[in-house]
Amino acid sequence: MKSMRAAWLLVPILNALQQIFLKQSASALAGAPGGWLDALFTSPWFALAIAAEIACFGIWMTVLAEMDLSAAFPLSAISYVLIMGIAWFVYGEPVTWLEMVGSALILAGVWCIAGAMPADRDTSPSTSVEGRDIRT
Repeated sequence: MKSMRAAWLLVPILNALQQIFLKQSASALAGAPGGWLDALFTSPWFALAIAAEIACFGIWMTVLAEMDLSAAFPLSAISYVLIMGIAWFVYGEPVTWLEMVGSALILAGVWCIAGAMPADRDTSPSTSVEGRDIRT
């Protein structure tokens, strides 16, 4: 389960990296009004964004194969907090107190959900029929 949590944590990190790479791609395209599509597909930043998305997809599929969706998906909300922090730190974008409060609430929610997952919880795929849990 510990290795699954490590993989689980890579998902928001890769999502944040993808957004950085896309931002860099978009910034580079600002000076290419006519041939922006050619510039996009020859951009190393765009290639890195695609690579990050593919890696994230592969890890996410592994996580979903081992964890309940209701436990795994809330972690994706951490991406919002990471991206806001990166935008402030790297690009100098302003962050308001309300955004900081919202980020704290997101992190608290993810912490609550992660804390509700006992280490010995059966994480095998399941189906529910009329409230009965049927494990495969």
